[in-house]
Amino acid sequence: MPLAFLAALLTFASLLIPMIALLATLSTPLPARHRPDLTVESRSPQALQRSPAREHTGGNNLVYGGGPVMAGTSHIYAIFWEPHGNVSPRYNSLITRYFREVGSSPLYRLVRQYTQTGGGYPAGSVLAGSWVDHRPYPANPLLDSDIQDEVTRAQQMNGWHSSMRTMFFVFTERNEDICTDSTRTQCASSQYCAYHSAFGSNTIYAALPYIASFACTPYAGPNGDDADKTITGISHEQLEAATDPLGNAWVDSDGDEVADKCAQDFGQIDAQGANVVWNGEPYLVQEEWDNYTGTCRLNPGAQSLEKHLVKTSELR
Repeated sequence: MPLAFLAALLTFASLLIPMIALLATLSTPLPARHRPDLTVESRSPQALQRSPAREHTGGNNLVYGGGPVMAGTSHIYAIFWEPHGNVSPRYNSLITRYFREVGSSPLYRLVRQYTQTGGGYPAGSVLAGSWVDHRPYPANPLLDSDIQDEVTRAQQMNGWHSSMRTMFFVFTERNEDICTDSTRTQCASSQYCAYHSAFGSNTIYAALPYIASFACTPYAGPNGDDADKTITGISHEQLEAATDPLGNAWVDSDGDEVADKCAQDFGQIDAQGANVVWNGEPYLVQEEWDNYTGTCRLNPGAQSLEKHLVKTSELR
């Protein structure tokens, strides 16, 4: 065999092997979403799954199960559990800015169609408070019980209280894993990106790991900060909790909630990396399910607004 031909063949092989490895990585499916059981006093967490974007159209709408929604205006509390302050420069400020704007946004108006007995519906939300806790983590990974303890600690330190119109978000810093089970198999590093749940007497909460540390979304977002990725998780968990805070309100026949049905669906993303602009500020948020049109949307649209007005007027 001529030496020149042999050299060319070896060069081709050196290029081909990395390509095969890359294709194998891209074709490997992300783990499916799980809903692990927790303790008796806490319902199973509803998790944002790790999955590619899907097309959802028609059929299998959400069905009301008789339980409460977060009716009226919800009060949101942001708990930044950061022992070392190991977060991006604008992480906390972008997240609190988002909370100040989402409650009056078209995205939140979309879920007003999901009413409870008597006609109450999620009307909006406000940021009621935020707190940075520098207490060391008890372990890595953290367990869901640690997240619940942190919510309780934040309430005690700040005089905050639980109610059906109150939700607590716990944010952790870079590379801190959170597992929902004692065997540490259902974790942010392997099974989910964020989750919401409830414990005790209507203490509604969500756990938001530092999403940029885990393979949860391929999109960078519009603000040039790791907070962009976490905000996509917030948009999923907040709207699910608003429509199904205790796990007995609005789900479809598969048990999926308003955001599960649109997991990783963002619609049109502009050149800046945003799909919505609220009060002049860009965000990348997840679409939510619209029962009226049977599609994933970022706003209710004229048809949905009209049907909501008719529905609420009939309940009066």
